Formats: sequence, structure tokens, C-alpha cells
Amino acid sequence: MIVSRLAVFGVAALLLLSACARSGAACPPGQGVALQVLGSGGPIANDGRASSSYLVWVDGVARVLIDAGGGAFLRFGESGARFDDLDFVGLSHFHTDHSADFPALLKSGSFSMRERPLYVSGPSANGPFPGLKNWLQRMLNAETGAYGYLSGFLDGTGGQPMLVAKEITQETAALVYKNDDFSVEALTVPHGIVPAVAFKVTVNDETLVFASDQNGSKAEFAEFAKDASILVMHLVVPETAEGVASRLHARPSVVGAIGDKAKAGKLVLSHFMARSLKDIDKNVALVRKSYGGEVILAEDLACVVAGR
Repeated sequence: MIVSRLAVFGVAALLLLSACARSGAACPPGQGVALQVLGSGGPIANDGRASSSYLVWVDGVARVLIDAGGGAFLRFGESGARFDDLDFVGLSHFHTDHSADFPALLKSGSFSMRERPLYVSGPSANGPFPGLKNWLQRMLNAETGAYGYLSGFLDGTGGQPMLVAKEITQETAALVYKNDDFSVEALTVPHGIVPAVAFKVTVNDETLVFASDQNGSKAEFAEFAKDASILVMHLVVPETAEGVASRLHARPSVVGAIGDKAKAGKLVLSHFMARSLKDIDKNVALVRKSYGGEVILAEDLACVVAGR
């Protein structure tokens, strides 16, 4: 009987902790720069996580959104972030687990009081994958778009804030957004045939780098991520990955080597799937062989404060 009651108490405590974790408290509450993980999962719905999505908080305000995979819409609301406050959205590529909830976030934002433009950056086209501007047209065009009723976001009509779209076409790092508080740079990264972009957000002396899905073969990326306060990399495949998997994603040893070359202060591992979580201890150990800094395993709504 005592054991049974303890088990019930344990379950209740876990539910309470889960509720607290999703209470919508700002990340962080007050001053400073922080990463909040909205989605730490992948494209399969059996991992209990939202797909890839991240917020950058500056002095208690969510200013940057990187990716908006499935589930990001819900997590965005749970985080306490406001559409009105966003200055920049970076879409790393157009796989659904990185972009599918973007139109849902726009619809939610249509109920806000926002009037100023929202700046959006993403990759240019390649093969079957459209560039950012074409992707937005396919969704939002008034006559041909799947969500044509949201076409006001393309030109700022109908009381909607206009999306200012910038495609990343060059192979070298480029500044894609800057205001008085922070800047955003972008660098194309190798993800098989899928055009993909990594983003670097710099706020004063803190830099947060989002590696996106990549196989780690572009030497310039480590320099792009040099001295990052927080480096987010995706740990998707095992060390034995071959074929398509290895062309799309970096092996754990490669992730560790990049973290080491970049001299990142904190390495956040994310984009987990049920099948990759089975060997998570082994894969993290391989990362740690090269990288000696702080390793953090991402969870939905987790908050990581910048600073060494």
C-alpha cells in the first residue's frame, strides 16, 4: 500500500513539474540573453516532442524565432512569447519539421496589434525545393496560395504586418538583419540536396549559433560559430550512419569536433527522434570525446542562459 501511494505521489509530482515547465514564464525573467527550445524533436510524431524551433530572448522579450516545425505553434504560446515582439524569423530549410507551423503562427499573429514589418530569411531554391520568396507565395498568394486568405502578410494589406523576405543565395556568411539591439548572420550549410542555412544571432558580447540540419562537411561553419556563447547542433544519426543519413546529418563525432573547433561555451544537442534517443548515451559520449565544454540535451521549453 505504501509503495502504491508513493508511486501515485511520484506520478503527481512529475505532472506538476511538467505543468510548471510549461507555465509560460519568460526565459529568462529579467535581464540577459537566452535560448529557449520550443521544439527539440524531429519529423516523426512518436518522440513526444515538438519539431525543431527556437526562440532568442533579450531582456525578457522574445525577439528572434529560428524555425517553426510541427508543434512550434503550441510551444510558442506556452513560452509566453508574443508575435508583436518578434523582429526576425529564420527558416533554415523547408522540410516540414522546420517550417510547417509558420503559417499557423502567422494566423495567430493576425489577431495581434502588430503593424511593423516582420523580417524573414531563408534559403534560395534548389531542385524540388523552392526558395523563400516562392515558398511564401505558394502559401500566401491571394489567388493561388494554399492560405490565400492570409495574403495580407505579403504586402501589408488588410491590417496585416508585411513579411520582408530575404533569400540567402551566397555561399559565404552574410549579414541578413540588424537593429540597435542585435544582428543576425546566415551561412549556407550542406544538408544533402536540401538548401539549408545556419543562423548566428549576436547580442552585445553574446552569440547564439543555430547549425540547422547539416552533415558537418563545410569547414567554414566552425569559423562561423567561433566563440559562440551557445551552439545548437542536431544529433540525429548514429556514428555508423551511411548513405542518405550521412549526407543529411553529422555523425556524433563530427558534432563534437565542430563544437571543439568553434570553442563554443555551451553545446546544445537537439532534434532528437525516438530511434536516436535509444542510443543517446553512446552518441553523447562520442560528442564529449572531442568537445570538453558544457553539453546540454534539449527539451521542449528548456531555457539556456547565455554567458560562460
